[in-house]
Amino acid sequence: MMRPPRWPWRYGVVALLLVLAALLQARAGQVYYPGPGDEWDKRAPDAVGMDPDKLAQAVKFAQAHEVNWLRDVRAQIEADVATEPYPQVLGEAKERGGPAGMIVRHGYIVAEWGDVHRVEMSFSIAKSYLSSIAGLAVDRGLIQDVEDPVWKYVKDGGFDSAHNTKITWRMLLNQTSEWAGMLWDKPDVADRRRGYTRRLEEPGTFWEYNDVRVNRLALALLRIWNQPLPQILKEQIMDPIGASDTWVWHGYRNSYVQLNGRAVQSVSGGSHWGGGLWASTRDHARFGYLFLRDGNWNGRRILSERWVRMATQPTDIAPQYGYLWWLNTGRKTVPSAPESSFFAFGSGGNIVWIDRDHDLVVVTRWLDFAQLNAFARLVQGSIISGR
Repeated sequence: MMRPPRWPWRYGVVALLLVLAALLQARAGQVYYPGPGDEWDKRAPDAVGMDPDKLAQAVKFAQAHEVNWLRDVRAQIEADVATEPYPQVLGEAKERGGPAGMIVRHGYIVAEWGDVHRVEMSFSIAKSYLSSIAGLAVDRGLIQDVEDPVWKYVKDGGFDSAHNTKITWRMLLNQTSEWAGMLWDKPDVADRRRGYTRRLEEPGTFWEYNDVRVNRLALALLRIWNQPLPQILKEQIMDPIGASDTWVWHGYRNSYVQLNGRAVQSVSGGSHWGGGLWASTRDHARFGYLFLRDGNWNGRRILSERWVRMATQPTDIAPQYGYLWWLNTGRKTVPSAPESSFFAFGSGGNIVWIDRDHDLVVVTRWLDFAQLNAFARLVQGSIISGR
């Protein structure tokens, strides 16, 4: 008697697996991700659980509360640093535009104002991008552990002193390093914002916002990547999330190092003395949305979820700060925003705000910082409860 063939059941299993895969894909597809460039869907506010009139009030408020800055940003920077001990501006600057911004909920654009495609200086928003370059290094094993001392990785003399050998990657990332030295003609004292004449503390024991030390982190990352950081950012973050090709990342006129036989510019982690990351509102919104989705972009893992959580954990001695991200611990940074919120802040009211509680990304350009909490209150008030 001829036995029936044994293979048909395998087709049934394969078919079942295909159905399950399709169902999983459909479920994953419920989270919207914009296509590249301007392929970004818009939704009416009430379609994503926001009150149209209240949202319009928030937008009008942002438009009406422009920062009191010159349009000539170089002149503004020169005025701002004039009383510092080392005020020389070293990087490029460009004239700014007017107020602009956008609000994204569930991935969809629900509001935009101003020129959201205009490339603008972003000041310290660049720090959060720099943090992400470090995150890529951790994810890929270029940095084995953020608790490792930097001197074990970077052999350019910047971490050789008895004081600096104690500095870890974590300390550079959360601004507790107390790195001491000279970089690009700026000593660390050039930006000791908690006292130019104060004594140096032990690494890890004192928090201070210091652009010289952030720039030292940028150079250290350039050393371990052995590639220009803008190239890393483009290839591993901005292109995969569909950003435009209009953004640029500058350093200073004297921040060049030799890399593989050619001169490469080490970028700055802000625009305190010019330079920095310049990008459009829309590109910043994509970057913020990547973090809202915990480092995932439409099924592709850009940054590990572990890194995103590490970067947004409070620093013990500065709970308002993570790894070059501002946090809302105790709702002290922006009281009207949820405590789960975190921010990339740049001078002049340049802000990327990620609100996990409400699945929201908000970007503002040239908003008066003194009005940020009031603006946040209006945005939060536009969200319909339960939606």
